Amino acid sequence: MTDVGQAVTAAFRDEWGRVLAAVARSTGDLDLAEDCTQEAFAVALRTWQRDGVPDRPGAWLTTTARNRALDRLRRRKVEVEKVAASARLTERLALDAEDPATEAAAALDDAGWAGVEPEDPDGDLLRLVFTCCHPALPLEGRVALTLRSLTGMTTAQVARAFLVPETTMAQRLTRAKRKIRSTGIAFRVPPPELLRERVSAVLAVLYVLFTEGYDAWAEPADDVAGAEERRALAGDAVRVARLVARLLPDEPEARGLLALLLLQHARRQARLGPAPDAVPRTLEEQDRSLWRRDEIAEGLEVLDDALATRRAGPYQVQAAIAALHARAASADETDWAEIVALYDVLVGMTRSPVVALNRAVAVGMLRGPEAGLTELDDVASEPELAAYHLLPAMRADLLRRAGRAAEAGAEYRRALDQVDREGDRQLLRRRLAALSTAQ
Repeated sequence: MTDVGQAVTAAFRDEWGRVLAAVARSTGDLDLAEDCTQEAFAVALRTWQRDGVPDRPGAWLTTTARNRALDRLRRRKVEVEKVAASARLTERLALDAEDPATEAAAALDDAGWAGVEPEDPDGDLLRLVFTCCHPALPLEGRVALTLRSLTGMTTAQVARAFLVPETTMAQRLTRAKRKIRSTGIAFRVPPPELLRERVSAVLAVLYVLFTEGYDAWAEPADDVAGAEERRALAGDAVRVARLVARLLPDEPEARGLLALLLLQHARRQARLGPAPDAVPRTLEEQDRSLWRRDEIAEGLEVLDDALATRRAGPYQVQAAIAALHARAASADETDWAEIVALYDVLVGMTRSPVVALNRAVAVGMLRGPEAGLTELDDVASEPELAAYHLLPAMRADLLRRAGRAAEAGAEYRRALDQVDREGDRQLLRRRLAALSTAQ
């Protein structure tokens, strides 16, 4: 790759979201912003080869993309005016005011927009994040739109990452953008009275995005379609979470989520055993020397910073649990008493049966498997867990540790009937085979 090609690639990675956000904010049209941002990078490849890489590539790309958008909007305005004249409409000004293309072009002309750099690129990015994660959009649309808008991934790449056909992902993205236009969702940071709720929606999208990628690290690559794209989702989510935490310095839960993602992402390379079998490993079985200590250190620092605000939320508590695992040299040396205490806090915050299920496992590690089974029985009837394969899988593990092999085998088989991921299926089969061998 040439020096110019490397410069454009680096700018794409670092500046795509900012350029797109600036154009989207100015025009209110996400499709137009995407097209013009793509054009700006194509122009950069040609122009920088001739003139050299500019000192501020992001500013150059933003100005180019915005000027392209302005040209398009002006052309649309001319076309509308021609149609109006041919139809002998007498209320042309009213028509112009009703048309978003002419309205945007007129506003940009009035502002003397061409060639002006964005005044607040971080503000533009924040507006884009809140727009893509607006709760009026379906969750799957929010996740896809956030990924595409902030990373510049193509529709095909996003589709491969989520294991859906490209046409399905294109429809998802189109519906999300149409919803933004039809409901008048503004490119703005929500007012103070809505900010906390909307921040929660943004963080939920990032957590879903991370989970999609992190789960792929527990799947043998040969068994995962688009493995590279799927695993990269976890890193993309961490990168966007860093951005959101920086843009929202007064929101400790944004830092709590970032800490949680860093502490979990640090374990990714230990989630599979060594080749050639590459069998999935539980947290207890992982080779902790493979954990990324730099990411753990960053996660612990971010968590301490969030907790110092004394405004704890669910992500901070989850990160605190992950921190206890990260600090322990082995499963046996883990502070299970503190983990159970943190799960007590988390259950009170979330009222989630899944959280209660994880708490029961921690109780089993602290007080013995029979105590864990008792806690598990208290939540087993929750409707949310009816088809959740981890319920019988966790029960099987506790039964195995309690020496109740026949019952454990039955639970492993029940979990196998419910599981849908190949990595989880392989782990359950390995546990069941080991149980049979021990008998």
